[in-house]
Amino acid sequence: MRTEELSQQPPRGRAAGGGSPNILTGDPAGGPAGGVVAALDIGGTKIAAALVDGEGRILVRSRRPTPAREDGETVMGAVAAALADLEASPLWAGVRAVGIGSAGPVDAAAGTVSPVNVPGWRGYPLVDRVGAATGGGLPVRLVGDGVAMTAAEHWRGAARGHDNALCLVVSTGVGGGLVLNGRLHPGPTGNAGHIGHMSVDLDGDPCPCGGRGCVERLASGPNIARRALTDGWRPGPDGDTTAAAVAASARAGDPVARASFERAARALAAGIAATAALVEIDVAVVGGGVAAAGDLLFAPLRAALHDYATLSFARDLTVTPALTGTDAGLLGAAAAALPHTAAGGN
Repeated sequence: MRTEELSQQPPRGRAAGGGSPNILTGDPAGGPAGGVVAALDIGGTKIAAALVDGEGRILVRSRRPTPAREDGETVMGAVAAALADLEASPLWAGVRAVGIGSAGPVDAAAGTVSPVNVPGWRGYPLVDRVGAATGGGLPVRLVGDGVAMTAAEHWRGAARGHDNALCLVVSTGVGGGLVLNGRLHPGPTGNAGHIGHMSVDLDGDPCPCGGRGCVERLASGPNIARRALTDGWRPGPDGDTTAAAVAASARAGDPVARASFERAARALAAGIAATAALVEIDVAVVGGGVAAAGDLLFAPLRAALHDYATLSFARDLTVTPALTGTDAGLLGAAAAALPHTAAGGN
């Protein structure tokens, strides 16, 4: 299988806290100060891998497509191949841990994953298999992709400096994670903060998770598009029926498209407000492909949050876009594996 991306470039300086890190070459004798970790970001469409230093700089990266419809061993073969790309770097000698951010559900305690969009992995022993693929001598830490994004945003992004935060990924699904008392809070199995399957409409549509009226069922990209189509929205000549196409129509003034985003924003606001009532967060960071709609999502989200977050200790809750972008999964997996960082030190 061909490597899609493998980069080692001359140093270009430290990554800014508010953007994606630079790609650079570290010291082949042992890596940058603070050590190096290997990070995996595993989803239904791609497997990304990187070597990341203690400052959040991505030193080497690899990317492979996920053979999501193949058997579990074929999927693991793609993971192993991405890791082999990293092992080919002279920086591998400085690696001291492996972090994995995976689509879920995950069971961090058992080291297993059962991603909804990777049918070949059900209770798959990913931690053991990654440990074996890397020689068996490195500690391996697993978190869900929502928790990984949260770790990234707390370490290098919009939740940096906040002791209590909810971070959300709003994309094909809706995931999330929590920072409580200044530390990442993944929960016993690594799924704490999974706001996507919080019910916000008791009479709402059935969700594939078995619940009804879940945030994900109202606010994910495919469900934004589904609702718009149901209510009469029609795509343009290109036939694009994604949430991005709905967003383009909304910006052009289509009232049905705009209403679909407003409905999604209300669902997110209800879930965020409920989380604030439960654990007293002071910021909600929203990332993922749907968040790229910008004010089309954030303006009604902030307005709806004003209506839902009415308790005295939740009124000052703010909502802000995520900053770590497409590297959030890798940075979060690295943060979870770096014991000396605030995001990974639990």
